[in-house]
Amino acid sequence: MDWISGVAGGLLLAVMFFSVLRTLVVPRGLYSALVFRLWWFLRRLLRLFAPHGGYDAIDRAQTWLAPLILIGMLATWLGGALVGYGLLFHAVSGLDWGNSFREAGSSLLTLGFAGGARLRLSVVDFLAAATGPVLIALQIAYLPTLYAAYNRRELEVTLLQSRAGEPAWGPEILARQWLVDTETALPELYRAWERLASDMGESHSTYPVLIAFRSPRPYRHWLVGLVAVMDAAAMQLALNPRLAPPEARLVLRAGFTALRDIARSVRLPFDPDPAPDGAVQLTYAEFDAAVAMLAAAGFPAERPTAEAWPHFRGWRVNYEATAYALCRRCDAVPALWTGPRDFDSAPIPPRRPADRRPGEGRPGVPPSG
Repeated sequence: MDWISGVAGGLLLAVMFFSVLRTLVVPRGLYSALVFRLWWFLRRLLRLFAPHGGYDAIDRAQTWLAPLILIGMLATWLGGALVGYGLLFHAVSGLDWGNSFREAGSSLLTLGFAGGARLRLSVVDFLAAATGPVLIALQIAYLPTLYAAYNRRELEVTLLQSRAGEPAWGPEILARQWLVDTETALPELYRAWERLASDMGESHSTYPVLIAFRSPRPYRHWLVGLVAVMDAAAMQLALNPRLAPPEARLVLRAGFTALRDIARSVRLPFDPDPAPDGAVQLTYAEFDAAVAMLAAAGFPAERPTAEAWPHFRGWRVNYEATAYALCRRCDAVPALWTGPRDFDSAPIPPRRPADRRPGEGRPGVPPSG
C-alpha cells in the first residue's frame, strides 16, 4: 500500500502544480477547471442568499463571488499540496497517517514544529517547505495584475455613465450627444472603447476571474457598457453612414473580437462567422422605438428605419448571442438590449438626472421585451 500512497501523492501534486501554472503563470488564456468549478459552485451558493430580492439582492450577493473564488483557489491548492505531501510522507516513512499529515502541514506552512533527523524525509520536507511560500507568493503577485486590469476597466465604465446613463444603453449614448451638442466627442469615445475592448479581450481571457469582478456601483457593468457602445456605433453606421466616424467600425470589430476571446476562454459556444442576414433576438419594434427616440433628440438619420434595420442587424449579429450569454453568466444588470437573465427581472432603462437645463427636453425610453 505504500507505493500506492506515493503514486497517488505524486499525481495529486502534479495536478495541483499544473493547475497553478495554467491559472497564474502561463499567459495564454488556458481553461482552468478549478476556477470555473469554483465559479459555478459559489455563484449558486450565493444565489441562496438572494432568493426573492430581485437584481439588487443578486448584485449584493454576487459582489462576494470574485473574492471567494480567489480565496477558494488558494485554499484548494494548499489543501491539495497538504494531501499530496501527506501521502508522500506516509509512503517514504514509517509514520502513521496522522503523523504523516502533521509533518506535511509543518513543512508546507514552514512552521517546523514536526520533524526529526530522518534523512530520507529531508528531500520531501524541503520540497513541501518551498511549495507553501511559492503558492502564497504567486497568489499575492496575481492580485496586483488583476486589480490593475480592473481599475483600467472601471475608469472607462465610470466615464461612460454621463454619456450612457445607468445602466448603459446604446441609443441613450447617441441621444445624449445630440441633446447637448457633443456629438463630435463620439470618435474619441469609440477610440477609448476600442482600446478597452482589446485590453479586456486579453486580460479577461487570460485571467477569467476578472469576469466575476463587479463594478463599485450596482447599475454599472463592464459588459453592459461594451454592448451599449457597440450598439451606439452600429446604430450610427446603420442610420447615418455618411457622417458616422470610421472609429465606429473599429470599435465594433474590437468589441466582438474581445467578446469571442472571452467566450472561448470560458468555453461558451459561438458562431465565428454569422451570416449578415442572420436572426437576432432584438426585435424590429424595439429598434423602431429607439430610432423614434433619437429623432426626438435631434439625431439626423439619412436612412429610414426600415432601410437601416438590415444594416443594424448585420452588425449586431456578430456580437448579440455572445454578449447575451456572457451577460447571463455574469448576472449583469438587466439593462435594455442585453438579453434575459437567470433570475426574474425586467429590463431596466437608464437612470437620468432629475434636473435639466431650461428648455432641454428628454425623449422617452421605448419599452423593451
